[in-house]
Amino acid sequence: MAEMGSKGVTAGKFASNMQKKLTRAQEKVLQKLGKADETKDEQFEQCVQNFNKQLNEGTRLQKDLRTYLASVKAMHEASKKLNECLQEVYEPDWPGRDEASKIAENNDLLWMDYHQKLVDQALLTMDTYLGQFPDIKSRIAKRGRKLVDYDSARHHYESLQTAKKKDEAKIAKAEEELVKAQKVFEEMNVDLQEELPSLWNSRVGFYVNTFQSIAGLEENFHREMSKLNQSLNDVLGGLEKQHGSNTFTVKAQPRKKAKLFSRLRRKKPSDGAPAKENKSPSPPPDGSPAATAEARANHEPEPAGAAAPGPALPKSPSQPAEASEAAGGTQEPGDTAAGEAASNSLPAVVVETFSAVNGAVEGSGGGARVDLPPGFMFKVQAQHDYAATDTDELQLKAGDVVLVIPFQNPEEQDEGWLMGVKESDWNQHKELDKCQGVFPENFTERVQ
Repeated sequence: MAEMGSKGVTAGKFASNMQKKLTRAQEKVLQKLGKADETKDEQFEQCVQNFNKQLNEGTRLQKDLRTYLASVKAMHEASKKLNECLQEVYEPDWPGRDEASKIAENNDLLWMDYHQKLVDQALLTMDTYLGQFPDIKSRIAKRGRKLVDYDSARHHYESLQTAKKKDEAKIAKAEEELVKAQKVFEEMNVDLQEELPSLWNSRVGFYVNTFQSIAGLEENFHREMSKLNQSLNDVLGGLEKQHGSNTFTVKAQPRKKAKLFSRLRRKKPSDGAPAKENKSPSPPPDGSPAATAEARANHEPEPAGAAAPGPALPKSPSQPAEASEAAGGTQEPGDTAAGEAASNSLPAVVVETFSAVNGAVEGSGGGARVDLPPGFMFKVQAQHDYAATDTDELQLKAGDVVLVIPFQNPEEQDEGWLMGVKESDWNQHKELDKCQGVFPENFTERVQ
């Protein structure tokens, strides 16, 4: 009998809940259709909007804080592995090994302490702060349902009041239900009206405390870590003093591209044989026993079957007459045409290079940079000795000044390498094909 009574109560409660849901659904439909008025509280709705905004901001802050903690944990692991690597390479007979080991232990403890304090003072506080939102959110939803119940009871009571045939018993019962629904709603509404503004205002103090804690912990962490790093630097400084002769030497970047310049040098014919190929075109010979500086700068071999002298390469397209005079006086019309044809056969890059260089010479006061190699870009000074490892490389001593010139073919230039000629060799020989070569840029420093 007791079990049957219990089942009856459960079934009755279930039926009552279903009836409430049905009544609420009907009331909402009528309100949306405009056939029933809806009780609204704009002040409370603003509080609900603030609540949702505050919840979203807190959830995002919690997520970002967890990401920050994960990053701290990852940095801790990376720092730990790095210190372990230092311990492995630090040989037993080196001075300061015990100090370095102690510093590594303190480093590990400092990371652990920093992470734990972040969890205690920031993450757990964040979790507590967000822990109050689910309950308030459910109460807001329940208040909404009770408001619908109140509106439904109010409409039912009003319909009975305006009916043509009034049933006093039904009216009394409807009034009783209305009063009950109103009381339940107002109790929940009053509580939330007090809590929501208070919760909204508390966000400022919470944000201040959270970020102040994080900033303070991070400041203290970096201060202590700086002390450990300084101690480690002192230990390594002592090791350097004891093994000062075994300093780390600067190395040039590896050359990955094909060493075309080197191959061309190895293929260069003997002095008595005609040249078959070279690195860059140059103007035809002018017939004089010694080639001009411009001709030597372009490295163009003299043709084996040359029968008549040709004009020298003009300094720039705007000075053909001056170049012709410098090459050897007045020319005949036929010689002029041959000179123009030879000049036009040069690659565009050569003509542009000479134009730019000589343009700078002309603009600087007439012949101020005549002694510099064609295509001169800037000067560098060697800061370290460099031993050439190939025939196309320059041998450098610290203090050597190098005149940098462009590569004839930019595709041949490796990253970190420059083309140039030592200033002393250029002043002595004035021949690029014998003096120029490549060198590592990180061994030099620009001076002009």
